Amino acid sequence: MSHIVVIGAGQAGSSLVAKLRKDGFDGDITLIGAEQALPYQRPPLSKAYLLGEMEVERLYLRPQSFYDDNNITLKLGQPVTAIDAAAKTVSVGDQVINYDQLALTTGSDPRHLPAAIGGDLNGVHVVRGLGDVDAMAPAVTEGARALIVGGGYIGLEAAAVCAKRGVQVTLVEMADRILQRVAAPETSDYFRALHSDRGVTIREGVGLGHLVGTDGKVTGAVLSDGSELDVDFVIAGVGIMPATQLAELAGVTLENGIQTDSRGRTSDASIWAAGDCASFPYQGGRIRLESVPNAIDQAEIVAANMLGADKDYVATPWFWSDQYDVKLQIAGLNTGYDNVITRQGEGQTVSFWYYTGDKLVAVDAMNDPRAYMVAKRLIDTGKTADKTVVADPSADLKPLLRA
Repeated sequence: MSHIVVIGAGQAGSSLVAKLRKDGFDGDITLIGAEQALPYQRPPLSKAYLLGEMEVERLYLRPQSFYDDNNITLKLGQPVTAIDAAAKTVSVGDQVINYDQLALTTGSDPRHLPAAIGGDLNGVHVVRGLGDVDAMAPAVTEGARALIVGGGYIGLEAAAVCAKRGVQVTLVEMADRILQRVAAPETSDYFRALHSDRGVTIREGVGLGHLVGTDGKVTGAVLSDGSELDVDFVIAGVGIMPATQLAELAGVTLENGIQTDSRGRTSDASIWAAGDCASFPYQGGRIRLESVPNAIDQAEIVAANMLGADKDYVATPWFWSDQYDVKLQIAGLNTGYDNVITRQGEGQTVSFWYYTGDKLVAVDAMNDPRAYMVAKRLIDTGKTADKTVVADPSADLKPLLRA
């Protein structure tokens, strides 16, 4: 009987094994995860879960009974120590598991602050897994002083949660502006104002020099401009890296993650990859997407292809971020944009439409789901949108879909 082994028990891994059973695979399935918890959703970790508004059980993507009922063997809290691609085996501790096909859904790892500047002090946190948030939660209390390093979406979401809990937050971003790598200045301006209005101090063009500690616990920070801060805890939101260590053990080709073809197969015909860790062909180049929708969609295509479907994965990138009472929805990729059209709504409702010439390539929509849905459908179907219509808040956007 055929045996499929999946390494990485996150969103992609859980989606992949569920799809295998849904599509009729009746062989053995083993899902291996380094964390002890059942596969869980990560976005609420740094928001509802950290705020105490969501119990851990509600994080689980599927209950234990799902895996039991579908005869899926879970090996949780048991990291893989070796992969022998020639022998088609995976080692988990002293156990050696044979596979016929292997899927790597290992996700991504957070970048940590270097130990040389105090990154190993107690009270310095990252936001990635359940354990990270559980370790951080006791510090997130009213009146505490926090330094957040990094002005991307991870850092800004952490700042929002801390501010809502009454923490005094200072956020530093080494680049000229927050969100510089991922968004237009208009979006940066929007979120800078949003956070500033809620008491967050944002320092742009300023990095972290080093952290100061007493008895192994962080107590302060010296910034790159020489200024000093007293802090009770630090959150590093300085990006993530694809988790490729096991792919290296397997000897598959790496290229900004685990290189796959359009069907999700790696350079080894028996090994596949999906989710944050996988790079794949996209519009004449290669791309790696760090998002829940990509993890689910790509994993399901890989599962189908492991069973012989031979389907290309055609990505339709979309993302979201929740900060305070604002939901940001992003469709498309703004790479190469050269102009932005603003569609202003009432209050905090606004959307920024990215164009390359006259071609619509992406949208950032804040509390504007209607604009987001129209823009997403246009982008997914390769259509554009008349800039005059977009810029007129009184204009109906739906006719753009029929143009």
